[in-house]
Amino acid sequence: MANKKYYVGIDLGGTFIKGGIVDDEGKILLVEKTPTEKNKGKDGADAVAENIASLVKSLIQRQGLTSAEVVGIGMGAPGMIDSGAGVVMYWNNMGWKDFALGERLEALTGLPVRIANDANVAAIGEVKFGAAKNFNNAIMITLGTGVGGGIVVGGKLVEGNKGAGAELGHSVIVFGGEKCTCGRKGCLEAYASATALIRDTKRAMEAHKDSKMWEIGSIEKVDGKTAFDYRECDVYAKEVVENYIEHLACGLANFANIFRPEVIILGGGVCAEGDNLVKPLQKIVDREIFAGKMGPQVPIVIAELGNSAGLLGAAALWM
Repeated sequence: MANKKYYVGIDLGGTFIKGGIVDDEGKILLVEKTPTEKNKGKDGADAVAENIASLVKSLIQRQGLTSAEVVGIGMGAPGMIDSGAGVVMYWNNMGWKDFALGERLEALTGLPVRIANDANVAAIGEVKFGAAKNFNNAIMITLGTGVGGGIVVGGKLVEGNKGAGAELGHSVIVFGGEKCTCGRKGCLEAYASATALIRDTKRAMEAHKDSKMWEIGSIEKVDGKTAFDYRECDVYAKEVVENYIEHLACGLANFANIFRPEVIILGGGVCAEGDNLVKPLQKIVDREIFAGKMGPQVPIVIAELGNSAGLLGAAALWM
């Protein structure tokens, strides 16, 4: 097919830069990764841009393409991204501030570049190629160290002014509640992240020495699965899981009422629980959503793309 289109997708992380060649059908033809080699500050940012450019050139060469055959480079990056300008406004883990990554990369590769926040990129990837590929309106929530958010309306990302919006994890669900890393209290992230689930599991164990969860050996061994694993045989584990699901459902019902998406996609490690997570969540959201059964329903589904979400979503920025 002479008219086939090719894209470079880049998933920029704090430890590794992952890159891939993606075609217009959403097939990843080649994947390569390289260390990010982070050094704090401006020089470090330039070095990372050079590492990305080297990766891009290597991918194009290995796939037997020329730069002229590549539509563009799409990239998902952590932090606050001004996607219109291609500027990383703030990335706390790397100490970056107002770094014109898009412009720098265009100068190094000769290819046009589009950048968006990594959670937004994962959301557009799931809508184009994954769990929401039959829908144009979707919300994605990632449940990991924090709670990321992505909003797709009419098939397009909704990012807010300078791409700084869609921080769904930082909507407050408990006024004056648990302290969040953002400085506010009671954010969804402070209740529905894997970090919060682990914190609450540890608290339950420390408060109840008779909990069966102590069978894991020590408090250091607690992970996001512990409470779910023991919920059937331990009343304290059951309480942790129920509280977690109720708080998450509160946030999801809010988003369902604001956006009335066709689907809510959940991603991140906690989603390995599958139906044990989704079924009780769906029940609460169906009950709490505005107008109940009279309005359009909002199904909750698990993300499908896994580790490919970043690359496919990055390429989808061009589609």
